[in-house]
Amino acid sequence: MKLPCPLPLSLLSLALFSGAQAASSTTPTFKLVLKVEEPRIESAQVKKSALLKSWPMNAKGVKLSKQAGKFSSLLSAGLDIAERQIDARTPRPAIFRKVGAAWVATQQNGLTLDRAATKANILKAIRAGQSSAEAVVKVTAPQRSVQILADRGVLAHVSAGTSSYKGSPPFRATNVLVGAAKLDNFFVAPGHTFDFAKEVGDISASTGFVKGYVISGGTLEKEDGGGICQVSTTVFRAMYQAGLPIVERHEHSHRVEYYDPVGFEATVYAPQKNLRMKNDTGKYLFVQASWDRKAQTLTFDLFGRKPDRTVSIGKPVVTGFKPAARPSYSPDPRVAAGGRRLLDVPVQGMTSTIVRSIKTSNGKVSKDTLKSVYKPWGAVYGVNPGDGRLR
Repeated sequence: MKLPCPLPLSLLSLALFSGAQAASSTTPTFKLVLKVEEPRIESAQVKKSALLKSWPMNAKGVKLSKQAGKFSSLLSAGLDIAERQIDARTPRPAIFRKVGAAWVATQQNGLTLDRAATKANILKAIRAGQSSAEAVVKVTAPQRSVQILADRGVLAHVSAGTSSYKGSPPFRATNVLVGAAKLDNFFVAPGHTFDFAKEVGDISASTGFVKGYVISGGTLEKEDGGGICQVSTTVFRAMYQAGLPIVERHEHSHRVEYYDPVGFEATVYAPQKNLRMKNDTGKYLFVQASWDRKAQTLTFDLFGRKPDRTVSIGKPVVTGFKPAARPSYSPDPRVAAGGRRLLDVPVQGMTSTIVRSIKTSNGKVSKDTLKSVYKPWGAVYGVNPGDGRLR
């Protein structure tokens, strides 16, 4: 059988387009349209973002509705689809995200379709010969909204603190992320002293932490929350970079490489050691945590009033080196009798000083020194719980 000669592609496209135009001219598409606005913070100002979405309605149902002057059941399927999608939009609290080089705070409002009012809108638009009708929705703002951020003066990025927990064993990585999540998205009121222990709360298996090694009695022992100091160190760095005054801060008893640069850290061990920093910015601070599981990095970002001061932090100056201490031993049931397993490497004793300079908008400069004195530390070996070296 001989096939007819095909049309050139350009003519075929024109023919299809013309056909589509002809079809659309006889059966125009009627749409249900959703139009709502949501606020955002950008460039330290509250702005509006438009949310637009539409759903095509059954052409035959539109025709019958116009003829009969009442809402046709053929339109219900399209309305059902729109309702499911609209009602699925639940409130999401306002958070900041980095968009290019700028920080933008957005929220998601919850939406609920008013079905009766929307049906009335559809019928009214059809009878008036219009091509669309607007959906009627109830809007529910999240508990932490963009407006709340703005009312509290949280309009700009203030500072950030980062650290790496690369190479951490699974127990440590777990505790770092559990602890960071407990400090994600909270406010520090103006004049209020941030209290790490109070904000994180109970550090135990009941709150999601697992057992891990902590420094205790000159060696390592397993307790719930081993590695939590990665969290305190990182949030300390963000607050220190913001220029906040230190109320309470402690260094580890010996240098730990997870917290390098040496001395730029803060250990916690409730109730003896805590981290406390005062919010002296005159406005609320909003704290966000983020992490990269693959790269094993942790970050805290602080948001608030646009900084009216410049903070510079010098590099550590390390002096007073002392030789490492003798080895110590910790019980480890994975080790056979008579054997040993390296848990931690020896480290020299040393003293680190870091100078912070704070320059205010009127040109006044103040300085403070972060001093950390580290004792010599010996290698720590895990040995069988019945090993005589534990005595």
